[in-house]
Amino acid sequence: MHFLIHFINALFNPVTYFSASVIGFGAMIHYREKWTEPQFALRILIGVLAVLGLSMFNDHFREISTKPDNVPIFLMVFSVGFFTWLSFRQAVVNDRRLAQGQPPVEKETSDKKVYVWPDLVYVEFIATIVAGVVLMVWSLALHAPLEQAATPAWTPNPSKAPWYFLGLQEMLVYYDPWLAGVVFPSLIIVGLMAIPYIDKNPKGAGYYTFNERKLAIVPFLFGFLILWVTLIFLGTFLRGPGWNFFGPFEDWDPHKVVVLNNINLSEYFWVKFLGMGLPPNPLLRELPGFSLLAFYFIGLPPLLTKKSNFLMGLLERLGVARYAVLMFLALSMAALPIKMVLRWAFNLKYIVSIPEVFFNI
Repeated sequence: MHFLIHFINALFNPVTYFSASVIGFGAMIHYREKWTEPQFALRILIGVLAVLGLSMFNDHFREISTKPDNVPIFLMVFSVGFFTWLSFRQAVVNDRRLAQGQPPVEKETSDKKVYVWPDLVYVEFIATIVAGVVLMVWSLALHAPLEQAATPAWTPNPSKAPWYFLGLQEMLVYYDPWLAGVVFPSLIIVGLMAIPYIDKNPKGAGYYTFNERKLAIVPFLFGFLILWVTLIFLGTFLRGPGWNFFGPFEDWDPHKVVVLNNINLSEYFWVKFLGMGLPPNPLLRELPGFSLLAFYFIGLPPLLTKKSNFLMGLLERLGVARYAVLMFLALSMAALPIKMVLRWAFNLKYIVSIPEVFFNI
């Protein structure tokens, strides 16, 4: 039993956790027709609940997961999972119908109308009553996690942002504040706004489908599930004192010290690879980082396009301008998991580091 607990704790290291999340996302997309079947999904739910129930016998897991401010995160994860399953289930059903030459389910029910009164108002009134009762019971059962007023004499450890900012707080570990707090959130907003203009496919309007709107669905879900919900879960349950990583069954020891010998790419190149000192000129010193970024954003897209028939088809359908914007947003989104893996697997801190002007990437 102790071996299993240690194995699970070791399995939840940052590299394995995030790599498994990305692989799981790809498997979710690829095997959507399998896991959206109600019986299969029910087995998954029963398995998750069984593991969660058995985990409650662990004192540390029970203490962290039952904290009043962590209970909503569990509910968020289950609700996101349910509605993701529901949307994919409807999309899979419609894709099967469209492949058989039948209209989507929404088209068959679009002519069915109900009166605002009493049908719609009655349902909304009942929903309001149920939601009010749930919130009242919640407020009586769980105490509000309010603490004393902020004081420099005592700092919580770990000091965490509100749950909806935990993704940003996690990004601050790997990027400077100007990137994690300004550039990336701006790219998220701009990217979401740009999706309808990049993918001008008229199909899929008014009904659930995946096959007809892959270009819009996959980037959105990757950004939402992997780069937001996953980071919130990570920051809530796996980040402990000192902002260190802890396994789900590992005690949060405030004295835990993790040795991180962070090294910049320029040090890897000039010192470790070439065996010489760092050049005094910052532009020359960071030339390897600038070259790598130029290849990543400028050289990699044409290379991937030539090697992939799918991307070549996207280029022909979207045109050069919209395709370039799509590739820039996609590579920017992929930069976070890549940087996370590089940081934890190779102790790589910055690709480009010019502290003279506070410019670090």
